[in-house]
Amino acid sequence: MVERIAANMKDMILGGQDGLVNVLGVILGIAAATSDMRIILAGGFAATFAESISMAAVAYTSTIASVDYYESTKKNEERSIEENPEMEIQKIRDVYAARGFEGDLLDQIVTKITSDKTRWVEVMMLEELRLSPATKNGALWSALIVGLSAMVGSFVPLVPFFFFSVKAGVIVSLIVSSLALFGAGAFKAKITVGYWLKSGIQMLVIGLVSALLGYYIGYLFS
Repeated sequence: MVERIAANMKDMILGGQDGLVNVLGVILGIAAATSDMRIILAGGFAATFAESISMAAVAYTSTIASVDYYESTKKNEERSIEENPEMEIQKIRDVYAARGFEGDLLDQIVTKITSDKTRWVEVMMLEELRLSPATKNGALWSALIVGLSAMVGSFVPLVPFFFFSVKAGVIVSLIVSSLALFGAGAFKAKITVGYWLKSGIQMLVIGLVSALLGYYIGYLFS
């Protein structure tokens, strides 16, 4: 379970943080310009659904673009191996020589890799070009995770306005959003790498600075 969450952490953070920060900024901006709760909630809901759909679409298209780029680069690498095998063999040799292999062992590694074209191409893609294989099947999953995370994140700053006045709602929304941002950053560090306190503060500062810009823009029109 933890491994599955860690594997999807990038999409979850991308969607959740973006949804929370954007909707918080929109709500604070509207609240600074007007005290009409209906307008604040309408703007918040509009931003929530627009942001969720937009982020899901971006996640899908970016994943498809990454797959297309990988496949295109892979075909170029295959063609290069066919047209300039000596040069590509030397590239393999250079990669593993840089890692400290030498002599007969280096020769054996190069011979083993280049004896199979599929393996040869895969090694070149990963070791030389730093590209990992991706599939279009993962595009829908990525879009779903990002979209749902964006929606969940968007509701964090919005919910307090159902229970409090505008002024109190702004304060509670900032507190809840701050806790959520800090918690998300700390959780990310806990299941991946990094110091939880530093990661939490980092995400908190980035999120609040971005959201408060929305407040000041709204304040200019108040």
